Amino acid sequence: MRFSPASIRSMLLAGAMLPLLISSGPVFSAADEGFKPLFDGKTLEGWDGDPKLWRVDDGVITGETTKENPLGYNSFLIWRGGKPADFELKAEFRLPNKGFGNSGIQFRSWEEKEKWRVSGYQADIEAENKYTGICYGENFRGILAERGQKTVVGKNHKPIVVEKFADAAELAKTIKKQKWNEYHLIVKGNHIIEKINGRTMCEVTDEDDRARRDGIIALQLHVGEPMKVQFRNVRLKEAK
Repeated sequence: MRFSPASIRSMLLAGAMLPLLISSGPVFSAADEGFKPLFDGKTLEGWDGDPKLWRVDDGVITGETTKENPLGYNSFLIWRGGKPADFELKAEFRLPNKGFGNSGIQFRSWEEKEKWRVSGYQADIEAENKYTGICYGENFRGILAERGQKTVVGKNHKPIVVEKFADAAELAKTIKKQKWNEYHLIVKGNHIIEKINGRTMCEVTDEDDRARRDGIIALQLHVGEPMKVQFRNVRLKEAK
């Protein structure tokens, strides 16, 4: 069989591209400059959680509860690499199964006396997207801002809505059920911005004397019905 020069060039180009196509490592864009990965895509090195609940499946962090292995309280996978103060965090997430699913990304948080139990700020994740994108205080004052809200938390520990910048239901349409979405948290001083898939979901200015200035990062499995949550491309950029 004879090949034309054009065919030969096409085959050579395909061969050159093959290593890029089969690479298992994450591909980051220019927008990720300054971010460092917190997950190596293979192991849970640097993370700490109940090994009966957390594992790596096909290159993604997977947390799962079952009827045979239920939770007595919310359990977390904790990043042991530090307690960031001012930072940006990006992470892709999905709740792959239909039915119950409740999770979140903890930040500026702390550990309770029970092992792998965490309290503090949480970027919420929920299967029906009723709460996904809100800022929640896990054992920490409850809902601090709902989707589409800009709030200020005062000395009475309660949030006041100072602006409704978008409709919660419209924002929910940008969040893909059972598929991958990207959280982007921007935390500086007493100001928190949560984005999903490039859209701002909520903003909080925390002027309460209970406001946290630094703390751990952790991923949540929620007590209740059996569920599964997955994370990948978790990366952090701390302020200098």
